[in-house]
Amino acid sequence: MRLSWRAAARLAAFPLCGVWAGAAIAQAPGKAGTSESGLPIPRFVSLKSDRVNLRAGPGTDYPTSWVYRRAGLPVEVLSEFEGWRQVRDAEGATGWVLQSLLSGRRTALVTPWDVKAGKPSPQVPVRNDDSDGSRAVVNVEAGVIANIHGCDGRWCRVSIDRFRGYMPQNQLWGVYENEVVK
Repeated sequence: MRLSWRAAARLAAFPLCGVWAGAAIAQAPGKAGTSESGLPIPRFVSLKSDRVNLRAGPGTDYPTSWVYRRAGLPVEVLSEFEGWRQVRDAEGATGWVLQSLLSGRRTALVTPWDVKAGKPSPQVPVRNDDSDGSRAVVNVEAGVIANIHGCDGRWCRVSIDRFRGYMPQNQLWGVYENEVVK
């Protein structure tokens, strides 16, 4: 079965200004495992809202560099400053997001590196078992957001729309290599 997600699943960020704001605070990510919140740094989270501003610095006085328009989009938390989180998206853009607009719910983008402007996205199978030889439950386009229900370091249990199955962990942006997610 082919499931088309082209409009809803592509990374939905757009620039508000012609040039990336160069005034961003150049704060290095904290040491692995340390943060103001007590949560690990770096870590993956997802966006809570369909409208999230990515700012050049940790505060509303800093200009908005991007607006994300897709709840559930995974981002990587690199650093923390008070109620703000420095994040990076799958395309490598970094900036600051208000912590209350982030969720601990784990999601991932399916092979976002295969999404090319002006070209059809390749189809990626979601399998009924955690093996390359198992049958495909559904084929989804690269760039689709998958909900992560668990990963063993090689395979992740995912759901996309009403479909559930398994995907190789290395086909997902939103989980680390060899990471176990329970």
